[in-house]
Amino acid sequence: MKVKIVNKSKHDLPKYETPSSAGMDLRANLEAPVRLKPLQRALLPTGLFIELPQGYEAQVRPRSGLAAKHGLTVLNSPGTIDSDYRGEIKVILVNLSDTDFEIKDGERIAQMIISAHERAEWEAVETLNETSRGAGGFGHTGKH
Repeated sequence: MKVKIVNKSKHDLPKYETPSSAGMDLRANLEAPVRLKPLQRALLPTGLFIELPQGYEAQVRPRSGLAAKHGLTVLNSPGTIDSDYRGEIKVILVNLSDTDFEIKDGERIAQMIISAHERAEWEAVETLNETSRGAGGFGHTGKH
């Protein structure tokens, strides 16, 4: 699948790091480093603009290494980029650790996954089919 992209950053286009990678890393496109204090969030530019085909979305997700090692995550995870959006891709990072973290220009800050999606058509009904689970949720099938 080909996706049109405009790269106004100083960095290479996102790419899959391995043949089986689902996501491509997004890099911060910064004029100066950004320091995130504990519990602080920032909207970080990537310098990338994309044109997805209708029926597809891009999801912006955390990078596991940043989350595990430094407590950084994407605040609205997964962030959704709709096929009709033409603005710059930006990443909302939040620092959930107890120490400051500095983000430098070109640093890999998130990953982006391109995914097909369906559009639902609602059918209003009075009842739903029964299942063995029923209305149980929020830990219903796990440990009590």
